Amino acid sequence: MEEPGQIKRALIDATAGALSGGISRTVTSPLDVIKIRFQVQVEPTTQWALLRKDGFWRGNVPALLMVMPYTAIQFTVLHKLKTMAAGSSKSENHIHLSPYLSYISGALAGCAATVGSYPFDLLRTILASQGEPKVYPSMRSAFVHIIETRGIQGLYAGLTPTLVEIVPYAGLQFGTYDTFKRWTMAWNHFRSSDASRADDTLSSFQLFLCGLASGTCAKAVCHPLDVVKKRYQIKGLQRDPRYGARVEHQAYKNMYDALRQILLREGWAGLYKGIIPSIVKAAPAGAVTFVAYEFTSDWSLLIVAKLEGINQRLN
Repeated sequence: MEEPGQIKRALIDATAGALSGGISRTVTSPLDVIKIRFQVQVEPTTQWALLRKDGFWRGNVPALLMVMPYTAIQFTVLHKLKTMAAGSSKSENHIHLSPYLSYISGALAGCAATVGSYPFDLLRTILASQGEPKVYPSMRSAFVHIIETRGIQGLYAGLTPTLVEIVPYAGLQFGTYDTFKRWTMAWNHFRSSDASRADDTLSSFQLFLCGLASGTCAKAVCHPLDVVKKRYQIKGLQRDPRYGARVEHQAYKNMYDALRQILLREGWAGLYKGIIPSIVKAAPAGAVTFVAYEFTSDWSLLIVAKLEGINQRLN
């Protein structure tokens, strides 16, 4: 099948990325809320108030506004970078890139997506962690208050630790995903009775397992950095004591200071608060995102090819 032009390809990647991110985010929202409440709690994570059944989809609208442009930018930039590295825009040629290029492409795509969608990530974290009674009744009220009290820069609180986190996280997620896909293809060839006729097509279940494994690896390694990022994002937020003590506005001087204070006051366990719901959420989220993207992208390419064929016949 002939590859579409650069603009059409970018639109396909952006659309497929946005849809896959939206589907994944909505399905895993309750786990994300639980994870955030654990991460921003200064005390030992034994308070059952964190697991109250109300509000498991709290902050899902700003989360969707964050995730959909994030994944749209991420997959668009990722495909462009891999195209430049492989010298071909065909996705089947990208899988044969060296692991190092896969990791670097994923890391750079993650950075671009983070900068482009960060204010929504901040608002999502604040709305999800405030508990009851609500400090901010809506995303708009949170946005206005941040602008009034901290200015535009307040919407980017915690951006530095986020970028420090996203470089290894996105690199590991996309790098290991490509690696697991290559291993699975090799396994399919090994199991095939006629290796010469075996193709590189993976089943949806195999893609799901590759995404599951890559999401687990990336989150397990980078979770401490995510904890630090969340603490930065909710500094100064007033919330009900049932959901943990307030993280003061000047609690941390920098990222290193935040890591040091968490270790001193909460021990190593403090850096891994929320690790279980985080992995339980990240693993299926990564799997759903990758599978949804692969299928949406392939479906979009087929639709574009058919429309172009019809247009050529009419002309």
